[in-house]
Amino acid sequence: MSDTVQLIKEKLDLVEFLRPYLSLSPAGKNFKGLCPFHKEKTPSFIVSPDRQIWHCFGCSKGGDVIGFLMQYENLEFFEALKVLAEKAGVDVRVAGGLDQRQYAVLYDINQAAKEFFREYLKSDVAVAKVARDYLVERGLKTETIEEFELGLAPNSSDVLNKHLLQRGFKISDIERAGIVFKTERGTYWDRFRNRIMFPLVNPFGKPIGFTGRVMPGSEDAEVGKYVNSPETAIFNKSRLLFGFNKSKNAIHDAKTVVVVEGQMDLLMTWQDGVKNIVATSGTALTAEHLKNLKRLADTLVVAFDNDEAGRLASERVIDLAGAHDFFVKVINANIPNVKDPADLAKKQPGLLSKLVNEAEPAMQFYFRRYLEPLLKNKTPAGVRDVIGLKRGIRTVLSKIKAVSSSVEQAEWVRELGRLTSISDQHLFDEMNNLKAVQVAGSAEAINKNDTPENRNFSRRDLVSQRFLSLAVADPTLRDKCQAQLAFLSEPYQIILNSLKESLFLNLPPHLTALADLISLRSGLETAEPELMHKEFEELSKHLRLEYYRGEREIIGAKIREAEQNGDEQGLNQALRDFDRISKEMYNL
Repeated sequence: MSDTVQLIKEKLDLVEFLRPYLSLSPAGKNFKGLCPFHKEKTPSFIVSPDRQIWHCFGCSKGGDVIGFLMQYENLEFFEALKVLAEKAGVDVRVAGGLDQRQYAVLYDINQAAKEFFREYLKSDVAVAKVARDYLVERGLKTETIEEFELGLAPNSSDVLNKHLLQRGFKISDIERAGIVFKTERGTYWDRFRNRIMFPLVNPFGKPIGFTGRVMPGSEDAEVGKYVNSPETAIFNKSRLLFGFNKSKNAIHDAKTVVVVEGQMDLLMTWQDGVKNIVATSGTALTAEHLKNLKRLADTLVVAFDNDEAGRLASERVIDLAGAHDFFVKVINANIPNVKDPADLAKKQPGLLSKLVNEAEPAMQFYFRRYLEPLLKNKTPAGVRDVIGLKRGIRTVLSKIKAVSSSVEQAEWVRELGRLTSISDQHLFDEMNNLKAVQVAGSAEAINKNDTPENRNFSRRDLVSQRFLSLAVADPTLRDKCQAQLAFLSEPYQIILNSLKESLFLNLPPHLTALADLISLRSGLETAEPELMHKEFEELSKHLRLEYYRGEREIIGAKIREAEQNGDEQGLNQALRDFDRISKEMYNL
């Protein structure tokens, strides 16, 4: 497998691969740009063409082309490898190891199943016409059905299974792909039967699973209205967002994402002109979903069903998205006889775009939901329901406290004070005594899970790294570096001794990442040679100074130990060493 990975990396140029994702500009022999993984105004994302690696000096993330794709598109290793293999023209089924071939065949099976379902929907059989008529009755146009590649599963126990076996696929792989399941009798049945099929695809348009909607007229309590593929090696429902492969560019351009609950909601809303939209698929919105969306958008608009269940679901999304630092809005579609976005798009075409643009901030949704009735209703004596109002205010304050941004928190507390005529200070005091809404994947959890690798570099480390980066950038400084070898700690000595023609060769694995940092810093050199040499001399002094400081700390410990043990001879020697080191530092 390592040979295949290396072959793919050799065939892809990292700089060219990254250009569609971010703007890169030359920085010495390297390139730099704004990091796509955290907000920044000054570029700290560095790419080394020589080493085919990238690193952000702002958030400390880094890696190769595979690592970038995994993080940017939120993919598993083999899924990223499959995408890159196609770009590089490498067939992982041939060049890859057994694990890769087992992984790749799942895509092929899902692709074959998708084609089978599509063709069956287009066929002349009576049930296909019923399915097409239902989709049209729901409001879908033929172009939308074609664009999203909807299909139909026959009402048969194993017709798809037989089709795939005839195509040469193994039954064990078909089962792993989630297309069939094994019965208690040991036979294999198609998982999807008599259902309208919605393909689930990854961000690159590769089918990885399906959602099947039972045919109209066949709904009953014992048959689930919607059935999803089970999770497989290529399908993780907590990461997948329906429609994301088509909408990601529109989301990026608008910096806003509209979230709906189901496939039909998305299809009808998309058809109605709202392109920056995604739908969850068989699961509630997750932290993984939001992490993927956060790269592209800073505002999230919730457009769920217009009933109490939809409002409760909206609350879960609001709280979770707020904890992920989204500015959250809610569509106010309280329109009679309209139950969901799909229904609205069918009955009043064009209105959804207007409602998305006019969506209200989520906290105003909470103010309406929890406070407006209490503020309007008063006792016969004209007194507000203080107990009820207190509960409502505490509910809203707990929502505000869950918001990641302290600036946004302060703004909504002030708005709450204006609405209730309670002082901001009293509201802040009340909020500080409350627990924030318990949200899975909250900001605190995000910070713990997504914190960059904590290297805790000392000042001596940083000086050593800068010192060696100059030697990489300017070959004339390498002999001078050797003269300072004794003042470097062991890892940097090993790295310096491995330096050959601007590359670090034959390094032990545990030092590779450190050498990569030094290489990337070296590529930032744009100064004149004279200035670089002047900085090198200054760094040499700081390097010796840091070395002597370390030595003096060691000697200081020896002095304290000798004094405690009454070791006069050891004490005198330590004092002489301390005096010698102090003179060396003074003379620098």
